Amino acid sequence: MAFHQDDLDYLATLKNPYHERLFPQKFLDYLSKLKFTCDVDAVPEGTVVFPNEPLLRIQGPLLQCQLLESPLLTMINFQTLIATKASRVCRAAEGDPVIEFGMRRAQGPDGAVSASRAAYIGGCVATSNTLAGKLFDIPVRGTHAHSWVTAFPNEADAFDAYISVMPHNSVLLVDTYHTLDGVKNAIQAGNKLRTKDADLLGIRLDSGDLAQLSIQARQLLNKAGFSKTDILASNSLDEYVIRELKKQGAAISTWGVGTNLATAYDHPALDGVYKLSALRDKNGDWQYKLKISEDPVKTSNPGRHQVRRFFCNEQFVTDIIYDLELGISDTPEAIIFNHGQHRKKLDDYDAYIDLLQPIFKHGKLIQELDSIHMVRKKALAQTNDFYRAHGEKEYPVGLEKNLFELKQKLIKEVKKII
Repeated sequence: MAFHQDDLDYLATLKNPYHERLFPQKFLDYLSKLKFTCDVDAVPEGTVVFPNEPLLRIQGPLLQCQLLESPLLTMINFQTLIATKASRVCRAAEGDPVIEFGMRRAQGPDGAVSASRAAYIGGCVATSNTLAGKLFDIPVRGTHAHSWVTAFPNEADAFDAYISVMPHNSVLLVDTYHTLDGVKNAIQAGNKLRTKDADLLGIRLDSGDLAQLSIQARQLLNKAGFSKTDILASNSLDEYVIRELKKQGAAISTWGVGTNLATAYDHPALDGVYKLSALRDKNGDWQYKLKISEDPVKTSNPGRHQVRRFFCNEQFVTDIIYDLELGISDTPEAIIFNHGQHRKKLDDYDAYIDLLQPIFKHGKLIQELDSIHMVRKKALAQTNDFYRAHGEKEYPVGLEKNLFELKQKLIKEVKKII
């Protein structure tokens, strides 16, 4: 975290409605010397998390903590959203490879790159975004466009030209004109590839009745001796469409998912928030803070939070949010759920871990970060563990008893003030 001279020069030009300088020079001088000194604890990337759990705990000077709000929410909300969407899409594919195809429909170049990274962590095997492949070491896969075919006098000539330059990476897009005729032209190209000690890796379907066309294409390919040639499908796919195509018996072996993944089309924003929850007074004592709302879900939790995950037989069974100062009560029914409507004893576990781990200490990175491949491996393993243990059931996340009671007390106090 640092302000460069051109940043400060820009801030000096900003005016208030009375055309006066918005920021006095003394404040800009302070910013010029600002150095990042915060402590940052975070849930390790790739960890399965649930609604209303803190993913980060930032401690440090108030100004620095506040400056981090927008960049952190931008990065975490979007990539968590896309990784979650990718996980659902890949789960619907039932083990078939899913390739992220969303670059052209993403919200700008950075959105496309971030979406590619998150989609890979969520389970996609590759991306069509070459820049993301370079930056993050993600496998890159793709096919030619319809424009490749229309640039030639006919489809057969286009396929011949493509296999001549990509003999060992030939996946042919067959629906530019008539899909089944395109499959037949692809088979002819595949026969030519075999004379060059190569093979037709796949064909791509991008329109029409994907279930029926894939079945017909599979029959044509098998009859011609191309039983190992993949059928890749694209065209507005998501987990719901993939699941329905599976039910229809579609002969699709690889899925290219674009717009609906890179934009999380059906739920295009994750409502992660960043709240002040405690502030030191002049004596160094913590003063608890919260934001209240008529909607209980939007009333924030006070305190310096940690999330403890409890395990039974190596499966996580419950998460509990607690305050570092108050700790965890050893009384019966120590976990509070659904805003006080349900309580649970803390006895059905044989192990636990605290999820928030130190990443920065006094502004210095103190933990080596995992590679994207390790993060992806962890995300896939934890997701599989979760579904094996819980299926589609809602996972229980509760407030520790002391924290719950503190929250209720503060709500009453704040309501008296207002």
